[in-house]
Amino acid sequence: MSIETQLSLRQLRAFVAVYRFGKLASAAKSLAVTEPAISVMLRQMESVLNVRLFDRTARALIPTHAAHEAIGVAERILGDVAGLGERMDDLGLCRAGRVRVAATATVGAVLMPGAVRRFRERHPQVRLVLEDCAPDQFLAKVSSEQVDFGIGTPEQEDPQVETRVLLRDHLCLVCERDHPLARRRQVRWRELAREPLIAVRQGLGYGVRRRMDAAALSAGVTLDVAHEVNFLSSAFWMTAGGLGVSVWASALAARMPYDNLTRCRLVGPRVPIDFSLVSKRGRSLSPAAQAFVQTLREELDSMELL
Repeated sequence: MSIETQLSLRQLRAFVAVYRFGKLASAAKSLAVTEPAISVMLRQMESVLNVRLFDRTARALIPTHAAHEAIGVAERILGDVAGLGERMDDLGLCRAGRVRVAATATVGAVLMPGAVRRFRERHPQVRLVLEDCAPDQFLAKVSSEQVDFGIGTPEQEDPQVETRVLLRDHLCLVCERDHPLARRRQVRWRELAREPLIAVRQGLGYGVRRRMDAAALSAGVTLDVAHEVNFLSSAFWMTAGGLGVSVWASALAARMPYDNLTRCRLVGPRVPIDFSLVSKRGRSLSPAAQAFVQTLREELDSMELL
């Protein structure tokens, strides 16, 4: 049987204590054990190592040459174990670590800043890495574990990941403040038939276009898609530039960086869209990652939804 399977940390602590104090009584007191227990652990260690560690006299225990050789290794092992415990405590208490989060550029720019700022104030020693990506790269980053988790509205299902809803939202209309529809408390889908619409191209993964097309079909209306874009952020500035109206999740529209835009509730039908935490199936989140998720929940809960 190998030495590493026979030596215990208790034996190493007993050895180091006796080496430091030179007496069983003092060593036992420092470890809060009895003298016989210290003596037994020393003899066990000597048996495992097949050397004598101390010469016993009436007054003290004198370290042998073997003890002098072993003390550095024993202290290093105990120090490494203590350091491991401290490191795990730091990780558990979010005093260290790293959190990697995937989000599409628009979700990251609109929903993340407040949560990131609050998290860094609370946990300045945790490194937070935001991986902004295209919608078609989102699930791949999570399933390949390039990130700890992602935040978004995944359009496709992937058996390698699992989702947890963080925010239940609905689609809304975004238009200029002086647009005739802006004065309405709510707008029906069929009223968009005569409006030039700015929409994300089909199949890009945001989930908005598929829901929008399904809502139009349900309402029996043909939408006039005047402009198709690859990014939601492009739909933002084009709407702000007066090129048409657009459809957004109300949470994203609530943080629009354009003062001349407003949002209106879309009904007939009301179309839900959820923002979810997406993580690798079967993987647990670190304490730091869990802390960021909680901070993000707080940020999302403070948003004004339609």
